[in-house]
Amino acid sequence: MSTEQLLASLRQCVGQAHVMTAAADIEPYVQDWRGRYRGEVLAVVSPASTQEVSAVVRACAAAGVKVLPQGGHTGLVGGATPVNAQRAEGSAPVIVSLRRMNRVREIDTVGNTLIADAGCILENLQQVAADHGRLYGVTFGAQGSCQIGGNVSTNAGGTGVLKYGNTREQVLGLEVVLPDGRIWEGLRTLRKDNAGYALKHLFIGAEGTLGIVTGVALRLHPRPAVSAAAWLSFDSVEDALAALVALQGQAGERITAYELLNRAQLQTVVAHYDDVRIPTDPDAPYAVLLELSDTYARADLNGLLEDVLSGLAEAGRLRDAAIAANEAQRAAFWFIRHGISEANRAAGMGLSTDVAVPIKVLPAFIDKATRAVLARWPELSIILVAHMGDGNVHFIPRFSFEDWARIRHLPDIADTVRAVVHDEAVALGGTFSAEHGVGYVLKGELERLRPPLELELMRRLRQAIDPAASMNPGKLL
Repeated sequence: MSTEQLLASLRQCVGQAHVMTAAADIEPYVQDWRGRYRGEVLAVVSPASTQEVSAVVRACAAAGVKVLPQGGHTGLVGGATPVNAQRAEGSAPVIVSLRRMNRVREIDTVGNTLIADAGCILENLQQVAADHGRLYGVTFGAQGSCQIGGNVSTNAGGTGVLKYGNTREQVLGLEVVLPDGRIWEGLRTLRKDNAGYALKHLFIGAEGTLGIVTGVALRLHPRPAVSAAAWLSFDSVEDALAALVALQGQAGERITAYELLNRAQLQTVVAHYDDVRIPTDPDAPYAVLLELSDTYARADLNGLLEDVLSGLAEAGRLRDAAIAANEAQRAAFWFIRHGISEANRAAGMGLSTDVAVPIKVLPAFIDKATRAVLARWPELSIILVAHMGDGNVHFIPRFSFEDWARIRHLPDIADTVRAVVHDEAVALGGTFSAEHGVGYVLKGELERLRPPLELELMRRLRQAIDPAASMNPGKLL
């Protein structure tokens, strides 16, 4: 089948207006949002239903053309971008964008479940849940543009993992178009189902390499009736960890978020946003955004915070603290946290890492990784933001734009810097990818840092489901 014949077939599947080939039209789809990775594609196709996705995949399979599933395109490792697709994997792929599949199919407030198309924006699903007195527990900075299918395919985490868990823990069932175009209808909302292998888990975190997630059945939670937020300052990571342990002993599952940021990260946000002010001592080495929530409307969360924080201050573990007096102050705290990505993008060339280590060794990891990086590249600044309650650290060595322009020609400089950080994490029992995935950027690290048997099992699994290696070419494996 020629390219023109394939394009004609795709137009029959989804309609003329929903097959784009003009350079200006496809530009947003072929380059990642930070402008670091891009590649070539034959077309961008936007189906409106699972049946149309199936038809598109069948047409591409018949033509021997690979398929690149794409959600909100907010990732950081090139997982949804056609990076070097032609050179690495043969002919350019067809992007299948799920943006038109944005329907909430069902919400059940008795069973606390929601079924939605994979192209639904995360923030929209959160609002639908809230409108029904419920909460969807996964939240992070890109929630206004990322899609739930992409969240599933990357097993997205975010700031609520400590209380609610990551995306894998929210998924009850999936609908998936397989590489041959068949549809696996697994949209069950059961909490218990031990009838054989749990197939949904094959596709969660698979980054679109085993099929295209088209529908998702999700767990919902009771919507909190009260919440409390505090901004804490610490002299060390050890003190911040001690505070977390103390809070867990008294607040337990009321802890919704515990986000650690270092001074360099805070200074970056303040420099980018004119109206941002740090709520406590801006010169403190570390700060934590803490949030508590409870479904009991009369719960005195501010009183609980005051009790715990007073004890920490008396023990010399707490440098300073500010408790949000109202919703506007709470929102201002969260604006600092969620403003990080845009501020970092404007400030320099950050080589973001996404490691996780056992929580008890977080201080050791941050110290060892900082020393290891600065010993080789003393001109770097270290930007740090961590989901401290689950051990996930975004450790970001950052070059100034001037320094990066001077050294960017060096072979594999970015990979080398990241590898130094990854080695420190793995040596402490951690992983090089906690929530961002592997994508294109970290394929070499997967090969380098995971045991040969794990890699063999992954390859055998992919071969069994996608023997033609037609899905998301050049990614993961």
